[in-house]
Amino acid sequence: MLQQIEIQPYEPAYLDAIVSLSLKAWEPVFASVESSFAPELFNYFYPDWRAHQQKDVEKACNSDAMHVGVACIGDSVAGFVAFRLGEQDRTGEIYMIAVDPAHQRKGISGKLTDYATQAMRAAGMEICMLSTGADPGHEPARRSYEKSGFKPWHSVIYFKQL
Repeated sequence: MLQQIEIQPYEPAYLDAIVSLSLKAWEPVFASVESSFAPELFNYFYPDWRAHQQKDVEKACNSDAMHVGVACIGDSVAGFVAFRLGEQDRTGEIYMIAVDPAHQRKGISGKLTDYATQAMRAAGMEICMLSTGADPGHEPARRSYEKSGFKPWHSVIYFKQL
């Protein structure tokens, strides 16, 4: 029997589980980025991607400017979404989303995206934006976002080490 997915507001007790699942979920993403990015640039930005991501997740979860929803299956934390509201331009942003690899391909990312966009709509936002990588490791994220109705805005960012 498939257990029901419930999205709960963030509580500090969820933090360790969120960090753990995020690092597992993003391991193949960072491997893909590393293989498709100039090594000197990857190493400049991510000398230790795990420490970098752990810090980013902790900061997002503990920021007063962020809203965080946590996907739970029973007592297990299966994923999370962090988003913010742009009061000036009525544009919300999904800043970070991750689903534990053990729970991927069950629609959790879509439920987290719906949770964030519904909260944004209720807060008066008119647009929701997010960004993701174009490398092969981000392909599942792109599919999920497009399935949720997001349209890509093609942009290219260039880097050069000086």
